[in-house]
Amino acid sequence: MLPEKLASYLNSNNMATYRIGTATVNQTPLDWTGNIHRLKRAIRKARTEGVEILCLPELSMTAYGCEDLFLSQWLPAKAKTYIPELVAETTGIFTTLNLPLYYHDKLYNCSVVVFNQEILGVYAKQYMALDGVHYEPRWFNPWPQELTGKIDIAGKNYPIGDLTFDFKDWKIGFEICEDAWRGTDRPACRLYEKKVNLILNPSASHFAMGKTHQRIELVTESSRAFECTYVYANLLGNEAGRMIYDGDMMIAQHGKMLLRNELLSFAEYQVMSCEVKSEGDSEIKPENLAPLIGKDEEFPAASALALYDYLRKSRSNGFVLSLSGGADSATCAVMVAEMVRRGLMQLGTKEFLGRLTPDIDTTLSEKDIVGRLLTTAYQGTKNSSDTTLNAAKVLAQSMGATFHDWQIDEPVESYTTSIEGVLKRSLTWETDDLALQNIQARARSPIIWMLANIKNALLITTSNRSEGDVGYATMDGDTSGSIAPISSVDKTYIRQWLHYAEKELGYAGLAPVNTLPPTAELRPLDQEQTDEDDLMPYHIMVEIEKLAIRDHRSPSEVFNTLSTKELEPESLLKTHIIKFYRLWSRNQWKRERLAPAFHLDEFNVDPRTWCRFPILSKGFEEELRELT
Repeated sequence: MLPEKLASYLNSNNMATYRIGTATVNQTPLDWTGNIHRLKRAIRKARTEGVEILCLPELSMTAYGCEDLFLSQWLPAKAKTYIPELVAETTGIFTTLNLPLYYHDKLYNCSVVVFNQEILGVYAKQYMALDGVHYEPRWFNPWPQELTGKIDIAGKNYPIGDLTFDFKDWKIGFEICEDAWRGTDRPACRLYEKKVNLILNPSASHFAMGKTHQRIELVTESSRAFECTYVYANLLGNEAGRMIYDGDMMIAQHGKMLLRNELLSFAEYQVMSCEVKSEGDSEIKPENLAPLIGKDEEFPAASALALYDYLRKSRSNGFVLSLSGGADSATCAVMVAEMVRRGLMQLGTKEFLGRLTPDIDTTLSEKDIVGRLLTTAYQGTKNSSDTTLNAAKVLAQSMGATFHDWQIDEPVESYTTSIEGVLKRSLTWETDDLALQNIQARARSPIIWMLANIKNALLITTSNRSEGDVGYATMDGDTSGSIAPISSVDKTYIRQWLHYAEKELGYAGLAPVNTLPPTAELRPLDQEQTDEDDLMPYHIMVEIEKLAIRDHRSPSEVFNTLSTKELEPESLLKTHIIKFYRLWSRNQWKRERLAPAFHLDEFNVDPRTWCRFPILSKGFEEELRELT
């Protein structure tokens, strides 16, 4: 039996065309007041636009990124107390309130289905994501197919489980995020048999460059294969530190996209809607379809939003960056400048700064704001060149960043002299190369940390994924920092993207950086040190890491695959593969200690979010012997 209010509404408002909406919200774990307020604003905006059916994102009441807080009893219980408050906002709207709920002492990822201030029932997610960055089975239980039960919410019993809902001309079913990615065993296959013509998908699908193409295919193909209208709503922003959500919102019908938004907005919430026919094909309006952007544009858009959310949610005053004149630190600097540029363009100066600090000066220019939020320093030694100093200075000044320049030879000499006294011998480049390189990188850390502490700012770590692969970084030196924005992106792409940023995004100050080969500049200048001489060509490393790390292949399998591509002579390829695996296996301890990193690419080497590897192992000895 339908509730009396709903039955009355259905009889008086039977229409063939409906306004269906999808919404996204930028949420934060434990921000109960903020999370509920943003959801209320989204529902109210939908109502003012005449939306009748609204899909909200997965776990949007608590935020998806609560991690092991989901293992507590109190957090789901507290989330449940906010249901009546949100139900009261649903006058005239059919929507979903998404949160974790306990049922018979087991926790489920749920959508509470509501219409016109009444709860209709609860759909529970059937499949848990356990790939890459996801660990859902640690917290949630999968709901069995076709099972239903009763759950108490605010003193009343409601149906829970594998449910569908009748609403006017629609028979509505659900897939929650991972449910939709399970091929021929997904819930939609059974919903099709039940004559469901509208599927809502509340999602928390993490961002990765190029991933939206997969979602577009999923949504459009689902609407075609299951002869339905398919509505998708994803979360937005950097919720909890590492994962980024792009706020993807889509509506497709019978294989055709009706609505798709621009991604990676700085807004706190967004609502989009369009008119959809319950029978036949709905009109496609070009203005409802945002253009797709490529990887080179996704990279700064995602990084800029992630940095802004990280900055404001950590309640920090800005960023401090050791600007070396090289590609990695230059990329990090550009991302902060992009954060300012994109944030100002979308929010305006008052709102952009207002979310960061109560001390608002709306007369500041874009460059002034960059200078206020980004402090850089070139920390030179006798092994540093005027070329890299100039590259760092030109870039900082071109974007308005505060720039400092100091020498660290004195502390390096102090450390070196002290250990020479202990050892009773002089250190030389012939016998102590690694130690003499590392002490320079480590000597930079205390003073740049001190500057960050004084400013209550986040210290940016500039390590990239290629360095993480092989441990080409000094622990407690250039790895020091609060946040590692580019550590999931490989060096080859970073170097290519900087040319794009110079030419297409207008960062003319990158010109000196883009002429330099990557170098640590830690050995004497006459040795002409370069990264690729120390390691291997970066484009070769990228090919090896994709197979070895992303695809989990053995050394022999990597060689057999790459040898067919004729990237370099086979003997040299074997040498590079052996070197990669040896460096990879001995440097896991470094990856365990890297600063929190944004997940930007299809995979990363952060053991806390994607790739776990033993700290101690035999280092592929037997497998590598097969190559010799």
